[in-house]
Amino acid sequence: MKDNKKPTIVTDKVDKTTSRRSFIKSAAAIGGTAILGAPMIASAKGKVHKWKIQTTWDAGTTGYTLFKKWCDGFAEKSNGQLIVKAFPAKSVAADNNALFEAVKTGVLQGMNPFTLYWAGKIPASVFLSSYPAGPDQPAQWDTMFYSLGMLEMAREIYAKQGLVYVGPIHHDANIIHSKKPVKSLADFKGLKLRVPGGMVSEVFQSFGASTVSLPGSDIFPALEKGTIDAADYVGPAVNWDLGFGQVTKNILFGPPGMMSIYQPVDLMDLTVNQRAWDRLSPELQALVEEQVKAYSLEHYTAIQKRNVEALEKFKKSGSKVSRLSTEDVAKFRRAAIPIWFKWANKNVDAKRVFKLQLDYMQNDIMGYVTKEDIKGYKLK
Repeated sequence: MKDNKKPTIVTDKVDKTTSRRSFIKSAAAIGGTAILGAPMIASAKGKVHKWKIQTTWDAGTTGYTLFKKWCDGFAEKSNGQLIVKAFPAKSVAADNNALFEAVKTGVLQGMNPFTLYWAGKIPASVFLSSYPAGPDQPAQWDTMFYSLGMLEMAREIYAKQGLVYVGPIHHDANIIHSKKPVKSLADFKGLKLRVPGGMVSEVFQSFGASTVSLPGSDIFPALEKGTIDAADYVGPAVNWDLGFGQVTKNILFGPPGMMSIYQPVDLMDLTVNQRAWDRLSPELQALVEEQVKAYSLEHYTAIQKRNVEALEKFKKSGSKVSRLSTEDVAKFRRAAIPIWFKWANKNVDAKRVFKLQLDYMQNDIMGYVTKEDIKGYKLK
């Protein structure tokens, strides 16, 4: 007989009877499609969970369009058991501090932020996304998270805040738009520059820049009014959406093959409220984890395609592209290394994450850092 009983909205913890292992085995049996985002929840008999997730992307941008599509897909993939409503930046929580607290307290069930925004609240977060002259390829970050134990570290650290770090989400490298040409590190002297804060600010300050931290939606008016001379933000696709081509005519990349030397793999993530996470069955938890992995790839590659299209729009509107040199990269790394150690020594968790990365960077496979480079610097 067909069961016509309607799913009920969850109000407390669900009895976790489905094993994570059996779910993963069943996903493998259908050709390993879990990581590719195929529907995986077989029945609709479980309780219905409704999540609200706010992203850092502004409404109307490429980033938000991709994010909303991903959130909307959870209903089908979970067979109606997990309904996710997407919210753009500032729509529920008005700023980053409010967003962090809204997820901690359960006003929102989750958030999709730039991970390094929590440098003041979670010092280790500066090492959970790319930082000046550190690992600069998405695959390197995936290796550290999924093969070298950094995901487990992140989850332990976030658990102290009542949060679950579900996983990293690749989006792009960051580039700099400026009113006047910037062609070398020397050109940053005296420049009023928007950057996200933390280590990035300190490294640019060492080259004479005057830095300020602003949310993405405040960059356009600041450039338009002239309160800043230049701004780092994400890549061409979203920056075109935000109108940067109307108020600047210069774009700065790193050397060929490297869009950015200061945030080459600026990671986002999915972070959720611990109580909301615990209410999910192991089957649904596994679905969310695999969907984060799938979305990371989808999000990154879609952004890159649109970057190519948007850069042509910038150039047709009169923007000119400049590149830093490989010599600038070496200078930048020399300036960044003492700041790496300064931030790592702020906190035991930050030190633990950075130690994993430092060992990786010193490995001959990477060859980013030598013993001579870090001579005189120690992790306390």
